[in-house]
Amino acid sequence: MSYDLLLEHLKKTTALGQVSGILGWDQETKMPTKGGVQRAEHMGALEGVLHGRRSDPRVAEWIDAIDVDALDAAGKANVREALRAYSTAVKVPADLAEALAKHAARSQGIWAKARAAQSVSDFAPTLKEMINLKRQEAAARQEGNTSLYDTLMDDYEPGMKTSEMSDLLGELRTGLVDLRGRISESGKVMPKLSGNFSKENQMALAHELPAIFGYDWEAGRMDLAVHPFCSGNGGDVRLTTRVDLENPFDCIYSTIHETGHGMYEQSIPNADSLAPAYSYASMGVHESQSRMMENQIGRSRAFAEHLFPMFQKHFGDIGVETPDDFHKAVNRVRSSYIRTESDEVHYNLHIMMRFDIERALIEGELEVDDLEAAWNERFEADFGVAVDTPANGVLQDVHWSVGLFGYFPTYSLGNLYAGELFAKMQSDIRGLDGMIARAELDAPLEWLHRNVHDHGRMKAPGQLIEDAVGHKASAAALLGYLNAKFGEIYDV
Repeated sequence: MSYDLLLEHLKKTTALGQVSGILGWDQETKMPTKGGVQRAEHMGALEGVLHGRRSDPRVAEWIDAIDVDALDAAGKANVREALRAYSTAVKVPADLAEALAKHAARSQGIWAKARAAQSVSDFAPTLKEMINLKRQEAAARQEGNTSLYDTLMDDYEPGMKTSEMSDLLGELRTGLVDLRGRISESGKVMPKLSGNFSKENQMALAHELPAIFGYDWEAGRMDLAVHPFCSGNGGDVRLTTRVDLENPFDCIYSTIHETGHGMYEQSIPNADSLAPAYSYASMGVHESQSRMMENQIGRSRAFAEHLFPMFQKHFGDIGVETPDDFHKAVNRVRSSYIRTESDEVHYNLHIMMRFDIERALIEGELEVDDLEAAWNERFEADFGVAVDTPANGVLQDVHWSVGLFGYFPTYSLGNLYAGELFAKMQSDIRGLDGMIARAELDAPLEWLHRNVHDHGRMKAPGQLIEDAVGHKASAAALLGYLNAKFGEIYDV
């Protein structure tokens, strides 16, 4: 009886959380420009209700009365996640939770305008307040010797600590710097696309891609946004992308990336989609699905056989004449200001920079007034290029505006997980390259369903990956993949 009451309570809380998600999607895609103030009130009011439900003392009473050993795996996961959410919520004052939700809704619009105006000063006061609120939240939740940043990172990758993440990123960084140096010394110049890449033709091609990667259009849609994202789950999973008239790869690979997220959300068993057990394992696992679709599959030599004629169909002459040259153009290595547009060699260096900077912001070692200078100095040191505009620098990502501190490192963790999963998939599925070249992905998708999606949140993320590949995740598989791929392209 207590379990049934708890589950019903959890499901209604999840349903309200999904309403909040739809409001967030609407704000990014459809909401009138002047709706921001009202939307902040909507989000704050809804968060007040959600916080009240998560911190409801009956949750603790129900959990105490449940014989957890008598439950199945899903039941155990539901109780575990309920306790986790309750233990977090009771530490955070309701007015702080509501203030954070309201400020995030306001801040997002201010960031977008500041980015368009290339004005860090327009965004700085809002960011200062967001960091102040996130510090308060982390301090309220902090346990023992856990740092403020670890407390926030736990929201996205449960159980992960800065020390472990730093070790993984350090292992990855060493290999990436070596690979980048060898590529630079090769002196090889890769082909580049040229042609007319209209918004209409980019979006027409983008709409053809999701179904290839397992996305169900009857359970989703796709719209334009300033910063691409995926929202929703189950029967309502919404993708967004963006268009750059000079760089169609931005639209196409943003679309494939977000499709990976959407495919995961649509593929988790729908036995009870409102129950915590049937949610995604972690943001690192989530990111592994999007990065694998974007990179190991979408940027592969095999997939170039399929994507190259699609580009020709939509854009005509694109300046390259063979799938091989197209593949080289897709994988051209160069320093890039924009994280989401960067190649696989540089991408994780972007994440490492953000990881260090946002930790310093949360721990009080770096203040917002010094942020732009710190960003520009670190970027030039890491990438060898001076930042030219704030939109290409500190204002490029939406994450800090909405309080997603601790989120960035899960991108690199997702890359590590993707490297592990794809290596195991290659060993398990004969003829995988041929399937990818024909855009016949049923077998790899079924492999992912069986090894990742079907487990929902019933396993800890690290254990989920370890069970799937047979060992604890490290940077080795990803570095092996990158060295083999770019070693062949650049002959290094």
